[in-house]
Amino acid sequence: CLPANQERFANGKLATVQFHPSAQVVMTAGHDRSVSLFQVDGIRNPRIQSIYLESFPIYKACFSVDGEQVIATGTHHKMFFVYDMMSGNIIPIQKVRGVDERFIRDFELSPDGSLMLVTGTSGYLHLLSMKTKELISTMKVNGRSTASAFTPDSSKIYSYSKEGEVFIWDVRSRKCLHKFEDEGSLEGKCIAVSKNNQYVACGSSSGVVNLYTTDVCLKEDHPKPVKAIMNLVTSATCVTFNPTTEILAVASRENDEAVKLV
Repeated sequence: CLPANQERFANGKLATVQFHPSAQVVMTAGHDRSVSLFQVDGIRNPRIQSIYLESFPIYKACFSVDGEQVIATGTHHKMFFVYDMMSGNIIPIQKVRGVDERFIRDFELSPDGSLMLVTGTSGYLHLLSMKTKELISTMKVNGRSTASAFTPDSSKIYSYSKEGEVFIWDVRSRKCLHKFEDEGSLEGKCIAVSKNNQYVACGSSSGVVNLYTTDVCLKEDHPKPVKAIMNLVTSATCVTFNPTTEILAVASRENDEAVKLV
C-alpha cells in the first residue's frame, strides 16, 4: 500500500489520523497547523484538500459522527476550530461560556453525535452541545481526569483519573453512578469501551492494560480484570476495540512499533 498521505506529507509531527465515518477518505492533522483530506483508492490516494490554521499547531482533530464537520483543538489554545466540509467554512469557537480553562486540548464526541466532552484541568469535565458548541454541564472527578470514553449508546461516560480511579457518569442526570479502582494502576492513561458495551479497557503508565466486563465495573469497587495485558513495556497511551469487539489494539507512543493486537 502507498502512504495514505503521499500527496502531501506533513512538515511536523502528525497528531491525528482518522478515517471518515462513511466515505473512503482519510484525514491527517498535526503540528504543522494543517488538516488534510485524502481520497483512499490505494492507487494514487489523491489529496482532496488541505486547510491551514495560522499559528495553531493541532493537538487533536476528529470527524463529527455525521462526517460533515472536523473539530480541531490546539496544543496551547483556549479556542478550537470547526471546519464545515459542506460549506467549506472554518469557524473559530473563541471561548465557550462557562468553560474556564487555559487550554482546550483533549475531547471526545458521543456516538450519537449530540455531545462533545472536553477534558479540563483539576478533574473538570465539560459537556458541550455539538449543535451549538455551548456548555450544557460540568462534572468533576477526584484528582485529575486523563481520559474519558462514552458508552456506545451515549448514555454513560467512563472517566479515568490520574490516580487510577474510573468514574462512571450518567449523561442525562450528570450524576456519578459508580466509581472503581483500576487494579494495580499507578497512573491512568487511556480508556475504551467496546462497541457492544461488553468490555472496558484501561491502560496505565506502567504499560499494563486491564480488561473488565462492564457489568462488574458498575457493581464492584475493586473489580477483577478478565485479563491483564502485560505486553507493553512503556506507558499505554492508546487502547481501542475493533467494531466487532473481537480485537483490542493497545499501543504506546513512547516506543516505535509498540502496537499489539489482542
